Amino acid sequence: MVESNRFTPSQKSFFVASSQVMNAADISRALTRIAHEILERNRGLQDVVLIGLQSGGTPLAKQLQEILYQITKQRIPLGILDIGFYRDDIALRPLQSQAFTDISFDLSDKKVILVDDVLFTGRTVRAALNALVDYGRPQSVQLGVMIDRGHRELPIRPDFVGKNLPTRQDEVVEVSLDGVSLGQVVNP
Repeated sequence: MVESNRFTPSQKSFFVASSQVMNAADISRALTRIAHEILERNRGLQDVVLIGLQSGGTPLAKQLQEILYQITKQRIPLGILDIGFYRDDIALRPLQSQAFTDISFDLSDKKVILVDDVLFTGRTVRAALNALVDYGRPQSVQLGVMIDRGHRELPIRPDFVGKNLPTRQDEVVEVSLDGVSLGQVVNP
């Protein structure tokens, strides 16, 4: 799960980490905190559904679903959303052939928690909001991200944040369940 800056690295480029910002234990603690915040904000899990954004938000959403189950013993619906066709920068970020959408339930009158790995410009979230209406009209949409790195181009704000991480625009943030790394994309 790599959030890059307005370009898609070529097949020959690779990510070089300069520092680890969070480890697996930090990710786990942040997801547990976010789960409790979701429960508090929504007064439980009535009508709450999770939607993980492809590809970075999907593993985080699955882990969040599991943590919420451990806390409440309620299994809430989980969907996966590919926003490729809704992006305004398809020329800069080609569609991923392995990405797919799997939302097998109606979102009408649900409290949707969108989950993504990194919030940067806000354009991915804008595309996700456009895509969501194809699956119903939610009662509300809340945004949970592991990393908020700033540099917003659209008026979008997360409701749940694992960590605020101010970055330079040319830096790259890589997020997985094993941790968060900050680095650069290198073209050999």
